[in-house]
Amino acid sequence: MKGRDVELRIEADEEAAAKIVAGLLAEAARAGEEIVLTGGSTPGRAYELAAELQTDWGEAGAWWGDERCVPPGDPNSNFGLAERTLLGKLETKPRIHRIHGEDDPAAAAAAYERELRGTTLDLLLLGLGPDGHVASLFPHSPGLEERERLVIPAEPKLEPYVERITLTPPALRAARRIVFLVAGEDKAQAVARALAGPIDPAVPGSVIRAESGETLAVLDRAAAAGLRD
Repeated sequence: MKGRDVELRIEADEEAAAKIVAGLLAEAARAGEEIVLTGGSTPGRAYELAAELQTDWGEAGAWWGDERCVPPGDPNSNFGLAERTLLGKLETKPRIHRIHGEDDPAAAAAAYERELRGTTLDLLLLGLGPDGHVASLFPHSPGLEERERLVIPAEPKLEPYVERITLTPPALRAARRIVFLVAGEDKAQAVARALAGPIDPAVPGSVIRAESGETLAVLDRAAAAGLRD
């Protein structure tokens, strides 16, 4: 099924959706690709399954689309989530490119941009918030207008209210393949607006599409409930 510039894959439930994305992650790891991870409970399950499917990620690179400004061991850290559910379960870890959320946000963003520049991101995983946000780009965020920088600090717009660091639209759109993973009926309206509606800064998910590659959305039936055939 096709949405606005998006291939839609609708699965029966959250577990089935996580399995599809786990397979994509494992395939990318085997191919030695540069993989961008995200936060959230549904991606966490996909990470667990991906670690079972492919235990050797030694040829791949792991990046993050955004991070909260907390130490890596903090329960709110996106890196920490990946460490618990994926990285810590692997026989061979990928090259890890971590956003240093414990550092000054501006300095950490600048350092991550220097690390990222010149890298082609092969598989970029994104969630979608009930408000339509992606990474740490929230509705009407100034970051949505960014055209030059690849990484910027971002103000928190929902709990936990800690500062964040996020990839910008130019960095996200440059990925060869973008995969949205979304589950739950609380996301249904955001899914419909982000994937089938017009481009709208009130719905950041509508702004992010792979410019020269493909964009796939893996949804469970609850999240897809607002979409029409």
